[in-house]
Amino acid sequence: MRTRRTRDAVTGWALLAPSLLGTVVFLLVPVGVALWLSLQRWDLVSPARWAGLDNYATVLSDAGIRHSFAVTLLFTVLVIPVQTALGLFVAVLLARRLPGSTFFRVLYVVPWVCAPLVVGLVWRWMFDPSTGALNAILGTRVEWLTSHSLALPAVAFVTVWTQVGYVALFFLAGLAGIPAQLADAARVDGAGPWRVFWSITLPLLRPTTSFVLITGIISSFQVFDTVYAMTGGGPGGATSLLAYEIYSEAFTALRMGRAAAIAVVLTVFLVVLTLAQRWWFGRRTTYEVAS
Repeated sequence: MRTRRTRDAVTGWALLAPSLLGTVVFLLVPVGVALWLSLQRWDLVSPARWAGLDNYATVLSDAGIRHSFAVTLLFTVLVIPVQTALGLFVAVLLARRLPGSTFFRVLYVVPWVCAPLVVGLVWRWMFDPSTGALNAILGTRVEWLTSHSLALPAVAFVTVWTQVGYVALFFLAGLAGIPAQLADAARVDGAGPWRVFWSITLPLLRPTTSFVLITGIISSFQVFDTVYAMTGGGPGGATSLLAYEIYSEAFTALRMGRAAAIAVVLTVFLVVLTLAQRWWFGRRTTYEVAS
């Protein structure tokens, strides 16, 4: 019996080994390196020097980094409500299984599976003031990506366009898990489609909504490729999101310690925000329906 248990344990750990190795190499080691770098001064050329908490003090007091954080918050406010609402709307339409629903399920996901850098380059051409397709359709010249007031909404629009299919898939899965008899019973009692949606469908989608919001906010704080391809952080820092700021600090200014410190601060902020969201939705979430 003991030999069999030992053999089963060895087999189990052997099967887990690839995933554990991947977690250690691609998650824990990078986190450890980032923490170590955040305590150093290093320009990729000269040897690293101990800086202690100076990088964190500089990061927290730097006006430029605070500006990037504010821009990222505004970007998140522009993206998350719109992509969540549109994703839910698309999921409700797809759940009705109208003609062509299968085709549109694939169509909505295509932008999400495309490389963000390629998507950014395509939309940069679309927004080009001289030769772009959008201005050609409108018949006027609009400086979409060089205007302080339009650049960030333009990047937010592209992000929403990319993420709507991803959000819709999760809402579609959530809708499939809602028992049809609940809506049928409500209709028998005289509830209309709008009342059924607000009183039954939406409350039962809270676990899905929680997941979509948490992953969406984390994703919006990590947007880099789209900004890099479309605006390069401009004009005048109007689209300098935190992920782009980390890149600039590390590979333009060659301040690896400061870049790592920003990444650590951002990670802590997102962890706290995620825990707060889980607590908030956990008090209001229905996970199962009593029969």
